[in-house]
Amino acid sequence: MKICVPATSANLGPGFDSLGLALKLKNCVEIIPALETSVNVIGEGSESLKIRGNNLFINIFNTHLRNILNINSEQYFKFTFYNNIPMSRGMGSSSAVVISALASACEMAGVSHVKKRILNEALIYEPHPDNIAPATMGGFTVSILYKQKVHTQRKKIPPYLKALMVIPDQQISTHQSRTVLPKMYSRDKTVFNLSHSSFLTAAFFNEDWEMLRFASKDKMHQKQRMKNVPELFLVQKIALDYGALMSTLSGSGSSFFNLLYKEDIPALKTKLEAVFPNFTILPLDFDNEGLQVFN
Repeated sequence: MKICVPATSANLGPGFDSLGLALKLKNCVEIIPALETSVNVIGEGSESLKIRGNNLFINIFNTHLRNILNINSEQYFKFTFYNNIPMSRGMGSSSAVVISALASACEMAGVSHVKKRILNEALIYEPHPDNIAPATMGGFTVSILYKQKVHTQRKKIPPYLKALMVIPDQQISTHQSRTVLPKMYSRDKTVFNLSHSSFLTAAFFNEDWEMLRFASKDKMHQKQRMKNVPELFLVQKIALDYGALMSTLSGSGSSFFNLLYKEDIPALKTKLEAVFPNFTILPLDFDNEGLQVFN
């Protein structure tokens, strides 16, 4: 079988730990029966001995089969990973591992792979739903946790919109990025983010794209995290000057997400490539499918 999961961009400015969307850049894993377990990594992480030697996917896959699905399989498999999502860049690479491992275990056990079930089981490994929800469901998602379950509303993103990702060389772990955030927020900042996150969600569902420019403003996390890669402040300014409907830190960084009408992509891409020759400037369509399983 083959399991594919898309990249994501989360938070989207004010939607801290709750908003996200899926991008058409996928990590896939192919699993076939074998005489002994083996791991082959193609693409991102292929040169990392740590990833090949202590594979998070296989740990989750085996644990889920044994402890959740009550299957003690003696079957060995060859796992081939086709990794396209940049690692530790705020584009959901870890969520893709978790979702694909859980879906693979369910498929191997003959359990109907219900996306809501997989999404809730993913909370064991990813305690916030902003990445795992779009990775599983596709499209734009707004999610909450209630009684230890994820509840998600989803909206398909139309094809006339496109993302332009700005991907620096610098990796940033989510844990490291959270250490720069304040432990408490003022009432004004909390209300600001609450209102802007609500308004941004409404704008997505109503396809009122022109509202996103100011709806995507944030006072909780972006500026503190962007200081890790100061060039991102200029990335955001240029993007908005060149027609981006919104320009936000992707997850905890270091990547930056820009949403544009498709026809506005070339001019911004050319400008960013000229100013930031060492960054990867990557146009992407949106992914409205989420997790996919092929047999």
